Amino acid sequence: MDHSAGSFPAEVFFLVPALAATAAYVAGACSAKARGWPKHRTAMFVLGIAFAVSTVLGPLPALAHGNFAVLALTHVVAGMLAPLLLVLARPVTLALRSMDRIPALRTVRILRSPPARILASPLTAAALNLGGMYLMFRTPLYDAMRTHAPVHWIVTFHLVAAGYLWTAALVGRDPNPHRAGLRLRAGILVLTAAAHNILAKSLFAQPPAGVSADQAEAGAMAMYYAGGAVEIAVMIVLCHQWYRNPAQRPSAPAVSGHGTVPAHSTATGKAPDSRKAPPAGGQEGPFTPASGAGAGGSGVREQGPA
Repeated sequence: MDHSAGSFPAEVFFLVPALAATAAYVAGACSAKARGWPKHRTAMFVLGIAFAVSTVLGPLPALAHGNFAVLALTHVVAGMLAPLLLVLARPVTLALRSMDRIPALRTVRILRSPPARILASPLTAAALNLGGMYLMFRTPLYDAMRTHAPVHWIVTFHLVAAGYLWTAALVGRDPNPHRAGLRLRAGILVLTAAAHNILAKSLFAQPPAGVSADQAEAGAMAMYYAGGAVEIAVMIVLCHQWYRNPAQRPSAPAVSGHGTVPAHSTATGKAPDSRKAPPAGGQEGPFTPASGAGAGGSGVREQGPA
């Protein structure tokens, strides 16, 4: 993937979509409709874009070409760290909030479509994420990626896209009418982390062709520990969301001061219906109309705690 002296690096063109996405996000965050948008989300989006671009542009790709440890680290950055930052920035929520009503409703229809249901499934996201990594290191795709720049770009795009889908399916708080249950998301997270660790250890035991034992050990350790750190961060976010949302936690029946269950529960044998009031923590339905929607806003509120 080396460029001859004086040639114009084609990777520079990746700055066009990166800068366009960043400009669109910042413009949306600064718009009047998104007034009060948290600045830390804007910072996370900019960092996520920067990390993703750094894996195809700059000194990191050149170092990864001859160093398996750096290559493994770039894949963790592209497929795990950058997507986590982008998901936490809630770009879909910002887009719906800053759009006019008609484009926002069209976007909502897309999010409710059958293809979106398939892509939003944690099972689909995990298959795309893990399948891409195993194909990358256990098939001839590894050599093609190292010798042909377009293949490297396609693989990097797949890592970022699959990583975003995986992270969004597990801990994303953007509007999602197809969100899976907590138990399924937690199970997929644990199984994905285990499969990722198995892949890292297998790279040490059976390095790819052309990779020395020393480089294989360094690359496996980089993937194991760096990837594990990001997975722990995802677990913390998932547990935080579970803790902040009482609707996802089983609650004990209310007990009166004399140690008895209230009469309205014992008389019917059922606990009071908690569906009459919205749950705490700002959790609402996938597309709850916001106040003032008729004033040209999208009429969509974000979900969950920050």
